[in-house]
Amino acid sequence: MLGGVETRSVSPVFVGRAGELTTLTEALSRGGAGEPQALLVGGEAGVGKTRLVEEFTHLARAQGAVVAVGGCVEVGADGLPFAPFSTALRALHRRLPAELAAAADGQEGELARLLPEFGDVGSHEPAAEDGTARLFELTVRLLERLAADRTVVLVLEDLHWADASTRHLLAYLFRTLHRGRIVVVATYRSDDIHRRHPLRPLLAELDRLRSVRRIELSRFTRAEVHRQLTGILAAEPAPALLAEVFERSDGNAFFVEELAASHACGQATGSLSESLRDLLLVRVETLPEDAQRVVRTVAEGGSTVEFDLLAAVARLSEDDLIEALRAAVGANILIAAPDGDGYRFRHSLVREAVSDDLLPGERSRLNRRYAEALEQDPGLVRADERANRLATYWYHSRDAARALPAVLRASVETRKRYAYAEQLRLLERALELWDEVPDEVRGALRPMDYAEAYPACGCDPETTPLRYLDLLAEAAVAARLCGERERALKIGKTALRLLDTDEEHDPLRAAWFWTERARLQSNLARGDGWAEIARAQELVRGLPPSAVHALVLAVAAGWGMLRNPGPDALADAERAVAYARLVKAEAIELTARGTLGCIMVAAGDTERGLAELHAVRERTMALGQFHEAARTHVNLSSCLEGLGRSHESVEIATTGIDMARSRGLVDSAGWIRANLAESLIALGEWDRGQEEAELLLRTAAAGTKPGGTALMLLGLLAVLRGEPAPATARLAEAAARYGTRDPMPQYSLPMAHVEILVAAAEGRLTDVRAALAAAAEAGFPPGTHRYGWPLVLAAVTAEADARGLPAAADGRPAALDLIRRCVRNLAAPAPVWQAHSLHVSAELARAEGRDTAERWAEVVAAFEELDRPHDLARARHRLADALLAEGGRREEAAALLREAHSTAVRLGAHPLREDIELLAARARLTPLTPDRTAPAPLEAEDDAFGLTPREQDVLRLVAEGRTNRQIAEELFISPKTASVHVSNILAKLGVAGRGEAAALAHRLRLVDAPA
Repeated sequence: MLGGVETRSVSPVFVGRAGELTTLTEALSRGGAGEPQALLVGGEAGVGKTRLVEEFTHLARAQGAVVAVGGCVEVGADGLPFAPFSTALRALHRRLPAELAAAADGQEGELARLLPEFGDVGSHEPAAEDGTARLFELTVRLLERLAADRTVVLVLEDLHWADASTRHLLAYLFRTLHRGRIVVVATYRSDDIHRRHPLRPLLAELDRLRSVRRIELSRFTRAEVHRQLTGILAAEPAPALLAEVFERSDGNAFFVEELAASHACGQATGSLSESLRDLLLVRVETLPEDAQRVVRTVAEGGSTVEFDLLAAVARLSEDDLIEALRAAVGANILIAAPDGDGYRFRHSLVREAVSDDLLPGERSRLNRRYAEALEQDPGLVRADERANRLATYWYHSRDAARALPAVLRASVETRKRYAYAEQLRLLERALELWDEVPDEVRGALRPMDYAEAYPACGCDPETTPLRYLDLLAEAAVAARLCGERERALKIGKTALRLLDTDEEHDPLRAAWFWTERARLQSNLARGDGWAEIARAQELVRGLPPSAVHALVLAVAAGWGMLRNPGPDALADAERAVAYARLVKAEAIELTARGTLGCIMVAAGDTERGLAELHAVRERTMALGQFHEAARTHVNLSSCLEGLGRSHESVEIATTGIDMARSRGLVDSAGWIRANLAESLIALGEWDRGQEEAELLLRTAAAGTKPGGTALMLLGLLAVLRGEPAPATARLAEAAARYGTRDPMPQYSLPMAHVEILVAAAEGRLTDVRAALAAAAEAGFPPGTHRYGWPLVLAAVTAEADARGLPAAADGRPAALDLIRRCVRNLAAPAPVWQAHSLHVSAELARAEGRDTAERWAEVVAAFEELDRPHDLARARHRLADALLAEGGRREEAAALLREAHSTAVRLGAHPLREDIELLAARARLTPLTPDRTAPAPLEAEDDAFGLTPREQDVLRLVAEGRTNRQIAEELFISPKTASVHVSNILAKLGVAGRGEAAALAHRLRLVDAPA
């Protein structure tokens, strides 16, 4: 409107910043080549961040880039949720409407939470854990698609005012943006970032990302101030003026402008007050009275004030208002908003100075006027901003009776946008206002309008008033969902203290808060939450069925499913389903049915349990309850893998990942991907399994328990491929993800399995036994056989490989007895675990020197019916070994070794490959691969590795743990001769020491081991 009216106080010449501008333009080039760029531009207020960004965006537009700018918005002292992203997306919508609609790709309902122009907001899942992550993922995907065939520059200004939701989305964007021709530039005021400023942790986090570069702007030098003044004055400044301005401004570009403007107004720079605020108010105070009133009104209205809203609040005639605006714009105090629909201060420092100069009564009066104008005509501001701005205006008007309903309405709107941090802030304001509001106002508020966290209590929704405890429940859930778990815990404690009083005694409501507390205890790694769940169960015992009762039972069943899926968990799940059906709480019912299906599978009721899970999956998808549908994909793929039906598990997991990613359910996709990686490894697709695990670690789920599983699986692959040291490192990282306060068998048993494999690979048999003992003491609850069998197999294999070693003799009987006790506690409900049972039995026999080819043939036959190539290759290796030991079936043994060797080579299983090759060398068998020329076959009785009879005798004594002197005495040779024999043996066997030679000799049957 008046954007072209201006007096010159800004230099038309871009001064300095050559290096910074080069960094930005280089980022533009890389971004245009398809390598996404992220930059942070920081500097003190007035140092020139905006001017630098304006110069950069001008260059970007000249090169054909699409530029979208969004700024963090203050209304009073409050930021609007997602404001810079909404503004930037709105700019893209105006510039590329068709392209943006195509990039939304059917997710308009979700993305409307950020940009209402997409249409109606999609369905809202109450307390959806993945709601925010889903919105973030869809936003990133939208930008990647839009930038697939054009360069997009996204500028987000004034992060120091950013609300928590904006900060979280920005962090997610910087971490996960991997594709597209896009450059993201974010600016912030560095002098505002004090030690406790909420932006400070984000900046520290982003500094750790190699993909993010930070540009810090310094103040101008004297030469640069000279150039700036020359541009402003359109003439060479007098030396005295330059010296005075440089000294007073200290090189701050904005202060240079203000001092130059004061000089232009005829006021000597030296006569100015030393107060910064006074300096900033100089030009305001020279304006006509109406213009000053308008400036003060705009200062209290927020970062930008719409013209029609300003007209309603300023209460000037249209002509007078336009004249006042013309004066303010002409003095370069106000500027037209970028979209041409309002006005804002040219620099926020001036707005802050004007706002600080208002009297308290003046501030509250202006806020009341804004609120009244907005209530009278809601169309004065955009619909997505209306509730928050109205709540802020009423709150700062100090009218509690009008503020409370407005704040609660705004909290509902922010909840729908998954802006849980802002919802929490608004709810805390409502709690603050509660006691100041008259009873009649509070009595007119209804839970159905403002509260959804606590289940419906069965009261008449038309007459039941909103309670303080309803607000506490909403605040507790909002705090948990935005990551403020400590705050959620404190809110819950407050509620439980109130519920302990006679006035507020309510067992159902108390039980609900205890279940929330249980969840928080687990999330904060302070325990498993069972004590809190037990307290909730005690509170609802004997009460009529209700949604809370069903919820408590469902939570208890879920706890049992993960930690002890026995009869109690089954009964809790069945009762939860029944109660939820009685009270028509279908969401709770579906959660409980999913849990019930898993427990049924663990209990051996396989087909009915799987059918229940499939039914829940179909129903949740039909209802659009995608968070629960994703949970069902997690559980179903896990159950199928537990039954050895790995191909089906892969199919379900792949479908689940596609569904979860399309809905932006990042955490759920992480859980499913972990299951996919596990099934692929079981099927012998080790490379694919590794790719999936590594991909998981590049997503937002990397820092959670799915990330721990990915690390554990990578550790498993490392040790199976002969790399125990990297496996140990992966285990340590996985343990950090899992924590120590809430051990669950699904994590602790696989970790113990890999730990045993690593210890065995490094010859630490004592540690193998200790790890097995710890796992056995913790027990193998129903359904954990899938983790128990591989663990026990690893332990018994280590015992069998160490048979005959003197160092292994101490404690050996007890170790084998413990293995037998573990076997008795493990179920084998599926062919894959029956095969493992046979394998463990055969290894036990080998550990005791009584294994036979017939026993190993049973193991091979069992695994030949399954898709478990690594297990089958191991069994074939052992069968070939037994056949060679029994004699007479060399060709059959050779064929088995060739098949096992081919599998080991394909998988990259180097330890298994080495064992196979050593066995073939000892037996002087034909080559294992067809492209090698076979040496002349030797007689079966010829010794492997070319050991002479005397060296065989020496090796036998080495394996018994004898020293060179003891060997010399036994064989009637000198110690020096014994030493020479030992050296020759080590060279022929290709080992580094006596212990390794002894282990290899026993493993390859080069010496006879005692039974």
